[in-house]
Amino acid sequence: MQTFSCRCGNPLFFENTHCLACQSEVGWCPVCTHIVALEPLPKGGYRCTHPSCGSALMKCQNYVLSNVCNRMVVMNDGYADTLCDCCRYNAMIPDLTINGNRERWAALEAAKRRLFYTLDLLALPHGTHGDNIRVPLSFSFMADALPDQGLWRSTASQEKVYTGHTNGHITINVKEADDVERERLRVDMNESHRTLIGHFRHEIGHYYWDLLVKERDEQACRQVFGDHTSPTYAEALEQYYHHGAPNDWSMRFISAYATMHPWEDFAETFAFYLDMVAVLDTALHMGLSRAEHDGSLDDMLRAFHQVGMAVNELNREMGLLDLAPRAIAPAVRDKLAYIHTLIENANA
Repeated sequence: MQTFSCRCGNPLFFENTHCLACQSEVGWCPVCTHIVALEPLPKGGYRCTHPSCGSALMKCQNYVLSNVCNRMVVMNDGYADTLCDCCRYNAMIPDLTINGNRERWAALEAAKRRLFYTLDLLALPHGTHGDNIRVPLSFSFMADALPDQGLWRSTASQEKVYTGHTNGHITINVKEADDVERERLRVDMNESHRTLIGHFRHEIGHYYWDLLVKERDEQACRQVFGDHTSPTYAEALEQYYHHGAPNDWSMRFISAYATMHPWEDFAETFAFYLDMVAVLDTALHMGLSRAEHDGSLDDMLRAFHQVGMAVNELNREMGLLDLAPRAIAPAVRDKLAYIHTLIENANA
């Protein structure tokens, strides 16, 4: 992720809706792909103030009505789509009559926008119903509990909402947008990290298995990640929650959860690949020479290791969690190689 510049020269960041220096409204222009200051037009809408752009724009409806978005849509002859290129993927949003859900939705949307930034950086295909894509993508943000004085209480009228993916549809439980609840779950499940963006990157891995592997490259994927048909997913899930990961999991898997089933191994490995791409992209835009790489997997892993070591030490100085693993096992490197080639072929 890069930083941007307001017309006044003040730096702008990916989540900004206002410039703190000149108070201009700002937004993401889909034409020049920058966060830019917005200049109101006499007949409604805005003009992108990026020197090379000047496109006529309107705010996404979720920007105007709920302030959970900061993206713009292109205006043609005074008209524009109501939702931006990220919000149009939503099938269900949280119940906004519940106190705090607008803020939780905003956090979910911020993570989703970062996901799409990385997918577009990699030129990975995605689309909704009506687009020319084999597996349409959509999102639902739902809850099976209500917040109550910092805790969450179950609601008997609703079924439990599981964060997951089914046939192109990704569901995220809004509890994951609660920092305290998410940390509790991270500790309870003995996870090294549990973040909103991590959920999105993991679930989108399942989506790309359906889009790029299913009925297309299953045999090659099976040779790397194992047979996804035996045991069944349900059998593997029960086995994992009864016995956990094997003691030597780090020699063959990117995470303990990846040991559960080949589909989860693929999704966890895919998520790590997106982590690496996003971190290196940000580090490069911040001028860190250690992040430079030639685009090959091994050079990316080398650069990520160097950046990761530096950030790990900075985090330890502040008592925070490590950003990156200390080392990548050869078996995990081979799985990342499959993901790397899959992504290269997807946008060839």
